[in-house]
Amino acid sequence: MAFRGKQLMKKVLLKVGEDNLAPGVKESLKKCIPDNKVVMSRAKRGIFAGRHIQFGNRVSQDGGNKSRRCWKPNVQEKRLFSYILDRHIRVKVTAHALRCIDKAGGIDEYLLKTPYHKMDTEMGLFWKAKIEKLYDELGKMEVAFFSPEDEAKFEEKFRDLKLAEREARRQFRRQMYGGSGKPKQTEEGTSSVDNQDTEDEGVSSHDFEIPEKWAVNY
Repeated sequence: MAFRGKQLMKKVLLKVGEDNLAPGVKESLKKCIPDNKVVMSRAKRGIFAGRHIQFGNRVSQDGGNKSRRCWKPNVQEKRLFSYILDRHIRVKVTAHALRCIDKAGGIDEYLLKTPYHKMDTEMGLFWKAKIEKLYDELGKMEVAFFSPEDEAKFEEKFRDLKLAEREARRQFRRQMYGGSGKPKQTEEGTSSVDNQDTEDEGVSSHDFEIPEKWAVNY
């Protein structure tokens, strides 16, 4: 079911009463109520940018017979990044809304530049009001600037911290996998390095007998 802003305005005036409204309230209501077509329940869950379901006729080529049909908008679920929120927003948008967001420079700029009477969905109105409030609070915050010397000190501290973290990870890997480079102690009390030196000199660390079939070669 679809309705237009004028019909919605008539319903509001019928329920409230036009005589009970102040002189400037009626004009302000007209600015807030959208003028374009709104689709119930589906358009409330995304940003459609004025693209909604349309109805028409399907005309056959042979006899020109007409049958009712509808054109649904190209709705897609996207993750749009918000700089003021510093996270992605998962929202259902139309292809036309995506082009409008790209032209505006992002989801934040699109919501700030689009007036309320053109934001015809409840989700769009919610995000617009929220982002406007966050930008208003951000504008009231005090900004502190550092001198180039302080920035150089901060960069040096961050560099030292990164090097210390890298060295700690290296030491942890050496302890976990035994790659410390120190000689391992054997059961006899001698190191593996000493055993390797004695074997190179021709002296074995263990006494063993040579079999008779091998004794001919010596």
